[in-house]
Amino acid sequence: MLIYEYKLDGTKQQYAAIEEAIRVVQFIRNKCLRKWMDEIGVSKNDLQCYCAVLSKEYSFASALNSQARQAAADRAWFAIPRFYDNCKSHKTGKKGYPQFQHDNRSVEYKQTGWKLESDGKHITFTDGCAIGRLRLVGNPKQQIAAFPIKDIKRVRIVRRADGYSVQFSVAAERTIEHTPSGRNVGIDVGLKSFLTDSEGKTVENPRHYRKAERRLKRLQRQLSRKQKKSCNRKKARKQLAKAHLKVARQREDFARKQANALITSSDLIAYEDLKIRNMVKNHRLAKSIHDAGWGQFLRWVNYYGSLHAIPVIAVAPQWTSQECSECGTIVKKSLSVRTHICTRCGVVLDRDHNAALNILAKALIGTLGHRETSGSPENASGQTASTRTRKRATGKRAG
Repeated sequence: MLIYEYKLDGTKQQYAAIEEAIRVVQFIRNKCLRKWMDEIGVSKNDLQCYCAVLSKEYSFASALNSQARQAAADRAWFAIPRFYDNCKSHKTGKKGYPQFQHDNRSVEYKQTGWKLESDGKHITFTDGCAIGRLRLVGNPKQQIAAFPIKDIKRVRIVRRADGYSVQFSVAAERTIEHTPSGRNVGIDVGLKSFLTDSEGKTVENPRHYRKAERRLKRLQRQLSRKQKKSCNRKKARKQLAKAHLKVARQREDFARKQANALITSSDLIAYEDLKIRNMVKNHRLAKSIHDAGWGQFLRWVNYYGSLHAIPVIAVAPQWTSQECSECGTIVKKSLSVRTHICTRCGVVLDRDHNAALNILAKALIGTLGHRETSGSPENASGQTASTRTRKRATGKRAG
């Protein structure tokens, strides 16, 4: 499934109609959730049928396309089995009991309720919400009109801080022919450098949030000084949201480009299966870890690895920084010690370079760290492997 996204250009009346459609979706989703809470044995099909009942009871709900109403019911149902699965698996902490939604930002149509013009530059929404004809603004190389209409399975309107966008979900497979390079790489993500590979190459940490933090603080102060429910407060809130959106987009763009460059130049990638959710409990490092965006980067690495059909191997993070990559001796060091000096063989390496070499060695031994870290027989690329085991194990620290 491919996602094509365009900005929407319309009038204030059309934007108001989109907002009304978004509020109707939230209303239907919450009503379906209430039905599940109040009644016993409610199924997904029951919620789908309940949409027709709501359209008869509420005139504003009948204005929304019938399949868009069903998509809103699907949103409510999506949270229900996830809650049951968390309970069955005895997940620690909160189980994610479904909550009522108060900040919905999108409306999703299936294959009816909209019409894409042949030029691929305009879309018309034909349901009773009176959204009408909107112009699509985007990359001219991105041709949504090249796909048959039957292959467009979903059309979603999304509200963001900088305006409204439309997303097209196209039933198509993307494949890339990988050019072999004969290069196997282990990577160690960190805070001083964003990543260090097993060849000693480093990528500088861009620190997008840290660079924008001063401006974000100023905008936040300006927002807090505005009178509540005033027009000036809405303007200040929009400026702050745009600033945060810019940082998020910078981080994602950086992660995608680095992941793509890494995959295209390698035949095997090995990385640590870090438990980032646990690492951010260290409040001295939490902001820097979130700013680095390791999880987002590793998701793109796995995605591009699947497109190029190359192995992307996750290994256990234990002892990768402490173990000597040359002789295997454990050299304990604190996070502030950035150089690995082996007391046995005398090798001197950067701490992260030494960790990257250990990560690659674990991946090449034969098998994956996922078997030890999460109990799963497969890693992100679906391959099986194991790592060296030790009697003692300690969690990988940030850096």
